[in-house]
Amino acid sequence: MEVNKPSAIVYLVDDEFAIRDSLTLLIESTGRTVRSFESANDFLNNYNHEQPGCLILDVRMSSMSGLELQEELSKRDINIPIIFISGHADISDSAKAFRAGAVDFLEKPFDNEILLKRIEEAIQKDIEIEEQLIKKRQIQKRLDHLTVREKEVLSLIVSSHSNKEAAAILNISNRTIDVHRAHIMEKMQAANLAELMMMAMHCEIIQHGSEVVD
Repeated sequence: MEVNKPSAIVYLVDDEFAIRDSLTLLIESTGRTVRSFESANDFLNNYNHEQPGCLILDVRMSSMSGLELQEELSKRDINIPIIFISGHADISDSAKAFRAGAVDFLEKPFDNEILLKRIEEAIQKDIEIEEQLIKKRQIQKRLDHLTVREKEVLSLIVSSHSNKEAAAILNISNRTIDVHRAHIMEKMQAANLAELMMMAMHCEIIQHGSEVVD
């Protein structure tokens, strides 16, 4: 999925006007849309989760620090990729930021080309995450249309049980398993068992690495 540059938003939160102004001009020169804020609260009040993007975030700010904003975003289940910038590099700050999922931590003054590269990587990451979420929601809708028995059969099939084993566990005939399996494949819109397994992995019905038994 290719997204045109104007459709993605680069959010910039820094309490220094000069930094916001210079970075906004730099990023906009690449064709990206920038929305800058001098405080974390301003950003929280204006963030649009419906568009892909990334967040360039100063570590030390008054009111709410960058690390505190990162924590608040996590509480709100907002997973926008974060690039931290800091004029006071601190190993403990960078370690905490990375543990919480930051994509990079740049010390001021930094190389502009490196920042622009990290921005593109972060936006692409956000797009890919959203694509996965959309796919997961689509698969979940299909799962919701399965009957209770079909879900039981599906769970056994993707857990590497043969039709014969599934029939024995559920105390039904092999023929009934075949019928349920056909309905499952149709409702899940799966072309084959391998595709059904991938769908099950997306919705965490099974873990990656499980073997397929047909």
